[in-house]
Amino acid sequence: MTHPTSADLPAFLPLTPRYQARVWGGDRLAPPAPDGTPIGEAWIADGQSVVSGGPLAGQTVAAVMQSHPAALLGAGQDAQDGFPLLIKLLDCRDWLSVQVHPNDAQAREMVGPGERGKTEAWHFLHVEPGGELLAGVKPGTTPQALADAIRGGGILNLSQRHQPHEGDTLFIPAGTLHALGPGLLLYEVQQASDTTYRVFDWDRPASAGRALHLEESVAVTDPARQGELRTAAQTGGLGELVRCEQFTLRGVRGGIEQNTAGRFALVTAVDGPLTLRAGSETLPLDTHQTALIPAATGPYRLDGPGRALVAQVGVGPAESSGSDSPRD
Repeated sequence: MTHPTSADLPAFLPLTPRYQARVWGGDRLAPPAPDGTPIGEAWIADGQSVVSGGPLAGQTVAAVMQSHPAALLGAGQDAQDGFPLLIKLLDCRDWLSVQVHPNDAQAREMVGPGERGKTEAWHFLHVEPGGELLAGVKPGTTPQALADAIRGGGILNLSQRHQPHEGDTLFIPAGTLHALGPGLLLYEVQQASDTTYRVFDWDRPASAGRALHLEESVAVTDPARQGELRTAAQTGGLGELVRCEQFTLRGVRGGIEQNTAGRFALVTAVDGPLTLRAGSETLPLDTHQTALIPAATGPYRLDGPGRALVAQVGVGPAESSGSDSPRD
């Protein structure tokens, strides 16, 4: 197995996580920030991620993207638009705000030219007893009733509560009202946007960093959006978990041949160690570590006892992935 990347663009780029303090965070990702605020998020792959090893160590993904745009991103992606995806790990010990995100057209209109919306998906790595979330509003909710609840502080009365299980995957299209609850550790893949409109923040003290955005939320929340669930019972955490215009997400086991198929891949080990192999290059990944695989790498292999989540941009053709792709 060979790979066509140039000598100065390795087959694999290991990435360094960036930890974000959040009032709702826990202690499973990293120790608290110096001021004692717990860590709620690990940003494990985006344009500002720093390559942690190899000949490009110390460079950001954005810098590599500018110097090797086609080889890194693949066809159909413009480096001038910025790196298109953001992947996080979230450790929720308290409720996140009830929130909603705009779609691409709404983001351009409400935030500015060139802005992306925020469609996302969650894959649940650990769920404590009683762990729950909100996704969507009750069937039959009218736009006027929804707007009244958002403006009047009664959104919890219309929200739908769900109890996820480990290995479940929930797709959250832009426009879906949602909130993550206590006891959840999860992987999130999303469009590279941080535009969030808060509807309700559980009566936490108001601050500039946690303001509510009621009129924006009224404008973008779609009462028909409920989120789309693929359960662990359906998938076993393997095969195609999400396919949408913005990204695809697959679960794979070690021992399976993979192929970038002309699009960069973000591989995160989520259940045990794995080793990436392409030609003479290898890269070990421990649990929660992520590597960016340039589009030009082509065929590669995941070996070891673990399981990985593989995110790629866009829809594209379904990849051949052997026995790791059970379908409904």
